[in-house]
Amino acid sequence: MKSRVVLIPCASYEKEQVYEKLKKGLALLGGPERFARKEEKVLLKLNLVRGARAERAVTTHPAVAEGLARIFREQGYRHLAAGDSSGFGSSIKIMQELGLAPAFEKYGVEMKEFREGVRTEYPEGVHAKQFMLAGDVLEADALISVCKMKTHALEYITGAVKNQYGCVQGFHKAKGHTLYSDPVSFARMLGDLNRLVKPRLYVMDGITAMEGNGPTSGDPVQMGLLLLSEDPVALDSVFCRLVYLDPELVPTNVQGERMGLGTWRTENIGLLTEEGPVELAEAVQRFGNPGFRVKRNRDRVRGWMGAVGIFKAFRRRPRIRPELCRKCGVCVESCPVEGGAIHFSNGREEPPVYDYKKCIRCFCCQEMCPHRAILVK
Repeated sequence: MKSRVVLIPCASYEKEQVYEKLKKGLALLGGPERFARKEEKVLLKLNLVRGARAERAVTTHPAVAEGLARIFREQGYRHLAAGDSSGFGSSIKIMQELGLAPAFEKYGVEMKEFREGVRTEYPEGVHAKQFMLAGDVLEADALISVCKMKTHALEYITGAVKNQYGCVQGFHKAKGHTLYSDPVSFARMLGDLNRLVKPRLYVMDGITAMEGNGPTSGDPVQMGLLLLSEDPVALDSVFCRLVYLDPELVPTNVQGERMGLGTWRTENIGLLTEEGPVELAEAVQRFGNPGFRVKRNRDRVRGWMGAVGIFKAFRRRPRIRPELCRKCGVCVESCPVEGGAIHFSNGREEPPVYDYKKCIRCFCCQEMCPHRAILVK
């Protein structure tokens, strides 16, 4: 049986329109009752990586979060919550700044901080056998992953699979980058994490996506789409096709399929729309964006260069744009490397300086920079 991905065009974040479109998308998959019983605790796992205005396309848009909350509430669900383990700052504060507090109060959604961590063994893990999960995630019966369509410096894209990294509690996300520092290792860990927390539904906010220097410092770009699926790999693969990126380049797609999380192969994906089933090639022609700015080359240097260590000279690395740097120190604080790979070596009046011999290329600094001052190239 093919993995089903629902594609719903949605031109704007006007609340009523988003609500109606999400409702139609859910109906095509069987409705909310397919994913949770009404007595269960339902958790909307949003993307709240850090605080930013909604129009910057850094976070799940509040209209999408509110629309889902309204749908579940109107269908009789009474135990609703929403949250994330933010990369920097308080997730509750981020939700408040996005204007979600009144809507969540209206629909009975409890805002969660993901503050307390619980060491969780996972002996079935292929690559990762243990996680420090947020207690709020473990308390939920049904996890609904509500991700954002964005580029990512390490994994090419961040979408359905990557969104679950926010189920890991606070400090331990940074630690995870040191344990799984290369793209393939990190992708395999994410595969295990998804298999452990088992989201029942994945919803992607692609009305306004992020291209370029994602996942927080890129540029908003209109895609006008909502995507829904029970298969995160298939959903991310459709995202890739829509932006003319080969899904096989994306480590979370390839490793996710190998680990039984889903499929990235076009022939194994069934695409559904309001008008009925449609071939992916037709959808790409109608809704795709060939100019979407995303890395398209492989991060790999083969043969003798890798053997003698020249590989490191060709690896992409974070670089500070001095004209944008405000010397706030967020990049220094966010570096997970013991002792740090970035310091104010020249004093606080000058931008921080990288020690590339220590840098593990996790790009946490670039992801957390609030001023778009760090490029990866």
